[in-house]
Amino acid sequence: MKRQYFGTDGVRGPYGGPLINEDFAWRLGAAAGRWLKAARTVTGGRIFLGRDTRASGASLLRAVAGGLTAEGFQAVSLGVVPTPAVSLAVRDERAALGVVITASHNPAGDNGIKFFGPAGRKLTDEDERRIEQLLPDQAGAPAPGNLPTWAAARAYESKVSAILPMYSIQGWKIVLDTANGATCVTSPVVLEHIGASLTLVGNSPDGANINAGVGSEHPEKMSAVVRHHGAVLGIAHDGDGDRCVLCDEHGAVLDGDEILTILALHALRLGKLARKTLVVTVQSNLGVDAAVTAAGGRVCRTPVGDRYVIERMLAEGAELGGESSGHVIWASVSPTGDGLVAAMKVIEVMLATGKPLSELRRALVKFPQLSVALQVPEKKPLESLQALPAAIRAVEAELGDRGRVLVRYSGTESKLRLLVEGPTDAVVQAAMQKLQAAARGELGIL
Repeated sequence: MKRQYFGTDGVRGPYGGPLINEDFAWRLGAAAGRWLKAARTVTGGRIFLGRDTRASGASLLRAVAGGLTAEGFQAVSLGVVPTPAVSLAVRDERAALGVVITASHNPAGDNGIKFFGPAGRKLTDEDERRIEQLLPDQAGAPAPGNLPTWAAARAYESKVSAILPMYSIQGWKIVLDTANGATCVTSPVVLEHIGASLTLVGNSPDGANINAGVGSEHPEKMSAVVRHHGAVLGIAHDGDGDRCVLCDEHGAVLDGDEILTILALHALRLGKLARKTLVVTVQSNLGVDAAVTAAGGRVCRTPVGDRYVIERMLAEGAELGGESSGHVIWASVSPTGDGLVAAMKVIEVMLATGKPLSELRRALVKFPQLSVALQVPEKKPLESLQALPAAIRAVEAELGDRGRVLVRYSGTESKLRLLVEGPTDAVVQAAMQKLQAAARGELGIL
């Protein structure tokens, strides 16, 4: 049975729409409370709620808190904090549940709700299906504005700062783009603790400018500032801080695949990559497999979504995993994707090797790859289509074992995502044109 409301990363959509509004948020909070009592026999306790900087966040947080309170739980506000700070707080303080009000990298007009279980890990598909089944028919009153609070941001800063010694990068010029989002305070505190001289981008949130031309979705601004200031590197987060995109000293952008490869190969050289295993999704470039395998490691692949990566990491006993989008999980530090932890770990490699990021990134030789996201008016089941599946089969036959095709709907946006890898750029571009033409004609894409 498919989930009706949850996508790959919680419930997400336009604020004021049929899903992301105060009534539904209250009902979802109450359903989560009912699920806790039924599935985990938890009848009360603290539930931590955090949010990003969107204007709609405060009222949605109170609505979710109202539903949880109605089911007998104590809702505790963590304020504006990165998503991984909520995850850590739930785990370390043994809260019953964590809730984050965020739409991550989406525009400010969207918002969302995602949950973390008692170990600080995202819920499973089955957990979310059960919560949907327990939704009450009507909403009640929101929680009052003066919820009890807990200083999750300070605890998070302390935890991540411990990765590197104080002043270990004294004088390094770093450009930090916090996407006008939840990391505007925490990431500067941690990086300045280890000695960075920061130039800040996207550090003036006003409730409406989160991810607006800045952050991991728009790294070109960070890159330009790195070149202008002669910085050692640039770091860009998304709106809730669970992603990281970097650029080297020349302003060239590194995605999650390059970050994961740098970290995995360094850990393999030191004999410290748990089970010699890196976990990535089907979206990652095949060059990652080639680089890690050549170094004596192995790569496991999962469906798209960092929670599927985490589930596989647990099954494999792996410590490192992530996505090409910039979700990086270093399990011994954080139980979920953490953009700041990823940046700190890459800095650790730079310090240990004495190499600039432009040299470290050469470890990954990417297969020619092209990705396209098409806005769709409706997510028609792919199996019900004719032209697009036929085009996929034709392209796969042409590529043979020289490449691959991946076609899927986004789990968080109304988009069809197309990916092609092949032996040359020309082959990949021609294949993508065929897929796009079929998709546009059959799905009514303008």
